[in-house]
Amino acid sequence: MALYVHWPFCKAKCPYCDFNSHVASTIDHAAWRDAYTKEMAYYARELPKRELSSIFFGGGTPSLMEPETVAKVIEEAHKHWRFAPNIEITLEANPTSTEAGKFKAFRSAGVNRLSLGIQSLIETDLKFLGREHDVKEARAAIELAASIFENYSFDLIYARPGQTAESWEKELKTALALAAKHISLYQLTIEKGTPFYSQYQQKQFQLPQEDLAIDLYEMTKDIVGEKGMVDYEVSNYALPGYESKHNLAYWQYGEYLGIGPGAHSRLKHAEGRRALLMQHRPDLWLSSVAEKSQGLQSEEIVNGESLKAEFLMMGLRLKEGIRREKIRRMFHADAVEWLGAKLQNLKLQGLLVLDEEYLRATDKGRMLLTRVIEQLVD
Repeated sequence: MALYVHWPFCKAKCPYCDFNSHVASTIDHAAWRDAYTKEMAYYARELPKRELSSIFFGGGTPSLMEPETVAKVIEEAHKHWRFAPNIEITLEANPTSTEAGKFKAFRSAGVNRLSLGIQSLIETDLKFLGREHDVKEARAAIELAASIFENYSFDLIYARPGQTAESWEKELKTALALAAKHISLYQLTIEKGTPFYSQYQQKQFQLPQEDLAIDLYEMTKDIVGEKGMVDYEVSNYALPGYESKHNLAYWQYGEYLGIGPGAHSRLKHAEGRRALLMQHRPDLWLSSVAEKSQGLQSEEIVNGESLKAEFLMMGLRLKEGIRREKIRRMFHADAVEWLGAKLQNLKLQGLLVLDEEYLRATDKGRMLLTRVIEQLVD
């Protein structure tokens, strides 16, 4: 099982972000530390004898957490469950100088992988993206992370307004000179409810045309591949053996527990997957945990076509695809009979391939994955 811990606070809300993050002037760190341990203990009683493959502190900006809170969560998790011998414990961080100064303390707390939200190495684009750091701070944070963590990664957003293939190539090669074994590269998407959504609707900026976005994606894969990194997932690249174990738990549709406001869980169930959603608002989650030892907002069983859609959407993001044996175990059918004529149609379109071991999307299919899934579950 994987464990996700959601920290909902940021110094500022980025205009592209639709995650459950909030700006708060004061934070009662002791209260949050107690609430995390209380909710974790509640679900540990329901989920005994699990082995944790990974712990992921996400957000929000988890590097705003006190290292004592991180250490306490890890310590308590170890009391409740076995740790895999090579457990991966990741914390997301922003590269402001204040937060970077806590990196050593996070390492001492038990974190062994750092994920930095860099997003751009161009000053004007950092401002456009609403980031709090500048390029100098970004570089300093990466260098500090490299000196403390053997395993670290950072994110960049591309396909930004006004970006050309030439400018992205230069920026990407600069980033790869700083990267070690993993890098995440996301094309900018416009999500409803964000400031960027209204600005985009009002034509305050434009995104690259689809042909250029595809060219940028293909160029990205080629350039990163020259460094020996494999695009093991649509937006994630790693040297062999350094793929994110925690994110693989999602994409391989494994079992994971999420604690904290707005956190999701997918737990094994005889009829499919048990889906938990915690209270979205931080204040409601805290009060619910204080009263009931858990912050549950809703629970349902995912099965039927919904289970099929989730399973395919996760697994087909991976370069290796989905093991046919896993399809047999979960759906009691082989991929050919499970997908029927739809599979053959998508194979003829060059979007899916099926070999003796795996069902996988082609490179073209991964770029058009939403359309592929719509056809498969229609």
